[in-house]
Amino acid sequence: MTHPADLILTGGEVYTLAPDSAADTATDGQPVKPDGEAIAIRDGKIIAVNRAEQISMLEGVETETIHLDGATVLPGFIDAHTHMDMLGRREYEADLGGANGIDDCIERLRERRDETANGWILGFGYDESEWAETGEYLDRDALDDVSTDRPVVAVREDMHTASVNSAVLDQYGDDLPSENVQTDAGEPTGVLVENAVEFLFEEFTPGDERLREYLLVAQQVANQRGVTGVHDMIRRSNAPRIYRDLDIAGELTLRVRLNYWSDHLDAVLETGLRTNHGSEWVRTGAIKSFTDGSIGGRTAKLTEPYADAPEGGTENNGDSRGEWVVEPEEFRSLVERADDAGLQCTAHAIGDEAIELVLETYEGTSGDGSRHRLEHAEVLTESLIDRLADSDVVASMQPNFLKWAREDGLYSARLGDERRVNSNQFGTLHDRGATLAFGSDCMPLDPLFGIDQVVNGPTPEQSLSVTQALRGYTSGAAYAGFDEHRLGHLSPGYCADLVVLDESPWESDSIADIDVMQTLVDGRVVFTRSE
Repeated sequence: MTHPADLILTGGEVYTLAPDSAADTATDGQPVKPDGEAIAIRDGKIIAVNRAEQISMLEGVETETIHLDGATVLPGFIDAHTHMDMLGRREYEADLGGANGIDDCIERLRERRDETANGWILGFGYDESEWAETGEYLDRDALDDVSTDRPVVAVREDMHTASVNSAVLDQYGDDLPSENVQTDAGEPTGVLVENAVEFLFEEFTPGDERLREYLLVAQQVANQRGVTGVHDMIRRSNAPRIYRDLDIAGELTLRVRLNYWSDHLDAVLETGLRTNHGSEWVRTGAIKSFTDGSIGGRTAKLTEPYADAPEGGTENNGDSRGEWVVEPEEFRSLVERADDAGLQCTAHAIGDEAIELVLETYEGTSGDGSRHRLEHAEVLTESLIDRLADSDVVASMQPNFLKWAREDGLYSARLGDERRVNSNQFGTLHDRGATLAFGSDCMPLDPLFGIDQVVNGPTPEQSLSVTQALRGYTSGAAYAGFDEHRLGHLSPGYCADLVVLDESPWESDSIADIDVMQTLVDGRVVFTRSE
């Protein structure tokens, strides 16, 4: 006798995104048809996807039924590269995302100042490339208008650049690495990059209780956006312990893969952790390292100079081609240690010279199913694309970065048009057979925004179909986390992690504006949109 389902969702359009499912069989010009009208769940696992009348046969006395009213059901989104503590900070501190200029940022920081009696005044997420007025970073003069006695820090969206006021420079100036402090006529401007930013992060590291609050509010935001799993990049943080405490307490509503920064490597080795150790909810992922910086901060390592580099080099380090945040020999040694211990490796590499270093280093490892990862991979050459496609390296990329790769955007200024149109080549990488996993880097954490960006890419070479883009956030991200046997599509036996949308992304004129109606994780509703 077949046991009844615990939960049935019926009356919708269910797309499993399993291999060779309906999303793969549509012919050009024809609509994508769903795999079923209903889905049945038992014990947190999917047991069937079929027509509504077939699934109704699994209904029992205690079965809960959700009527979808024609809504679209997809596998839950997995964000393969995110920073949950940063997402939480933006919810608790001053959120500078979407600010329309310097004055708007200053006003938001003043509001945060007035909400707090003392200590740091923090803001996160500004992007000067979106400002019509100047397009320049916030600087010390602007932030002195917020406070002259309390330290004020505004962190750029990419987290590789931060702006500070005079109080910060007066208190910490002698401790900041001088090569990462931008100056004008020998005087600090208040703009910091790379290791100087990291120094400040250590100074205002949250305590355990505040970090727990950050992670819980970030989890809530993620669920609201259809995210059921994250690969969190953990650096100098107690987040791994807090995640495990939340797991034990039954308070997690998304699955977490912990990608430990290299500063955690000694502890990971000493405690015997290995990639994939953990529970159904929290698992050990990779060991992560930087190589270079960011395009926005002119610190991504390029083989050719930045198109808009100041004469004589960039203001921060005198090199017009960017900088190594982690020196090549240090990076190679780190990968060797982690790989020898059987740990997956993942490396931030944006510029073509940095990508070359990462691929060269990975090619020297054992490569026995290690599934090492390359994060970002933005400035690519033909030879680098071929090497990625021919390897088992996962290209963990961020489609939302295409917002900077459009004509007259930030990348036009930084890279020039030729490199701009050859950056973030999602379509070419897919066609050559590279393994793609998609995340947000919290810029912003919003898979539907990222899907919209890459479906409507600046050039055909950068674009993907809706199905291909969805797979980057589902089965591709699951594969990057060794979870392809339990996550990433809606097949019997897989975890019942799914998202309900009010509109089909295959039929939408604006995928970014589709509403998430419900999010389910392990067969439990963790978010429902209020009407």
